[in-house]
Amino acid sequence: MEDEFHELTDRVRAELRSPQDLVAYERLLGLARKNTPAGREELAQVLTAVERPLWAREIAAFILGTAGDRRAFETLVLLLNYRDPVRCATAAHALGRLGDPRTARAAAALATNPLRTAYALHPVRLLAELRAPESVPALIATLERLLTPHNPYWRVALACVEGLGALGDPRAVPALTTARTHPRLAAAAAASLARLGVQEEPGERAGP
Repeated sequence: MEDEFHELTDRVRAELRSPQDLVAYERLLGLARKNTPAGREELAQVLTAVERPLWAREIAAFILGTAGDRRAFETLVLLLNYRDPVRCATAAHALGRLGDPRTARAAAALATNPLRTAYALHPVRLLAELRAPESVPALIATLERLLTPHNPYWRVALACVEGLGALGDPRAVPALTTARTHPRLAAAAAASLARLGVQEEPGERAGP
């Protein structure tokens, strides 16, 4: 299995609290190894069963999502918006492989929500990976909102800058030009602009 799944299962194993948890955990891993239609049905039931622990739903959603089973979509979006960055990263990985057309819209909604900026890093990175119609407008909007002095979410802004450079859309030039004046974003913004064919003006430098 892929490295991300091993990292997920190793992390989840540390969350187990009882012999019953261990049995359920081993059952999920067995279903992943078998990869049968019946097994996927059982995994889908885990997503909606009452009082199943979050770690169980996370494993089931990851397995189904990376297999392209769209029944995992709602759970993965919930995890993409979760307060734990590790779970956000795992969900983003699975969503990137799910192939659900709703994914970009959901990621854009999370990235552009000013109340969820603290959790926007992985939605931003996912938008760049998806290269969907929603990606560039959402990244520009998010970046522009974060181009204020002493913004604590500069890592999210940096991910926007890098993503816009990778996407190569000229609509990003004004926002990237402004980002080039921010010390923590300057180098990445200049690199992204260069990918868009925009070179730094002589004597131009980041602000203090």
